[in-house]
Amino acid sequence: MTQIRVSDAARFLGVSDDTVRRWIDGGALSGARDASGRTVVEGTELAALAKKQAELPPDTAAAGSSARNRFVGLVTSVVMDKVMAQVELQCGPHRVVSLMSAEAVRELGLEPGSVATAVIKATNVIVQTPSAPAQRQRA
Repeated sequence: MTQIRVSDAARFLGVSDDTVRRWIDGGALSGARDASGRTVVEGTELAALAKKQAELPPDTAAAGSSARNRFVGLVTSVVMDKVMAQVELQCGPHRVVSLMSAEAVRELGLEPGSVATAVIKATNVIVQTPSAPAQRQRA
C-alpha cells in the first residue's frame, strides 16, 4: 500500500498540514508512522477522501453527451483579439484553459466571474507517476 506523508496529503487535498492532523486525531483519516517516524496516511483512504471532497457544483447545463470529463467552474480570465480567445476557468483546485473563437466567447457571454463548464473529450490521456527507486536503479 502507498503511504503518503501528512504534508503531501495536505497539498493533494488543498488544506493545511494541521487540518490533516486534526482529521487524523478526529478519526476522519487513519494515521500511522513510517520507518522514519513521520505520520503517514494510506493512499487509498486519502484518495477516497479526496474524491468525496472534490464534488463540484452540479452541472445544470448538462445534456446527453459521451464526454465524461465535465468540470464546473468560474471564468477567471478572458484574453481576446478579433478572431481568437483564451478562456481560463478555475474548477475546484484545477485550472482549465480553452482556446476558442472570439465569436464563441461573445455568444456564450464568457467574462471573469461567470460560471461555465469545461467539457473535455480526449482520446489520449497520459498518466504519469514518480519513478520508483527500483525503476531508477534498472535504468
